[in-house]
Amino acid sequence: MVKQLRAAFQFCSGIVYFKHWLCSGDLTFCITTITKNTISMNLLLKYLALCFFINNPADLIPPKSFMWKNVIFYLVSGMIVEGLISDPADGALEVILRTIMAFSTVGVILIIQKKWYYYNQLYTAIFVCENFIMTLATATEGLYHLMIMEHVEKAEEISIGLGIFLVFWYIAIISYIFRQLLEFKMSGSIIMAFSYFVLTYGIPMLFMDI
Repeated sequence: MVKQLRAAFQFCSGIVYFKHWLCSGDLTFCITTITKNTISMNLLLKYLALCFFINNPADLIPPKSFMWKNVIFYLVSGMIVEGLISDPADGALEVILRTIMAFSTVGVILIIQKKWYYYNQLYTAIFVCENFIMTLATATEGLYHLMIMEHVEKAEEISIGLGIFLVFWYIAIISYIFRQLLEFKMSGSIIMAFSYFVLTYGIPMLFMDI
């Protein structure tokens, strides 16, 4: 009998505690956090679809937190990749220069096209897709080191081939973004994408070689 009364008391105490937790701000905070994460994930998936030539970046409105997270990921992932293939300090400086060139190039393009209001959407679309390609580049570099450890004969050729494929894929993605957002023709978007690639990668590389 005493055990039954104790169990009933514990059960009632549990209900009271649950009601107290339910009425507190913990549940609201939890639901809000889950909702925000779900929205961010859905937005990320929509941006990643650009890498497969789906969606229009003009229809995607990124919040500030989402934009800055992508910039941070861009810097960190870029420094990791550059650190694997060169001196970490030089690699970090090159990534910072590349980031500055990316922001500047996007700004100049939009000023010329008189579409400055697309700035956040354009650079976010480019950075998300570049982060995706950078992640694949990191995996490619890891695969190269694994093949070296396993003494694969054509490890370097395979790594170079994958790298070239990623570069062409990257240019195709940037071309698609320009074509969708700025309504360029196919030829114009390809030329603009190649120019963007040269400016954001070529100039920092030349600067580092000086």
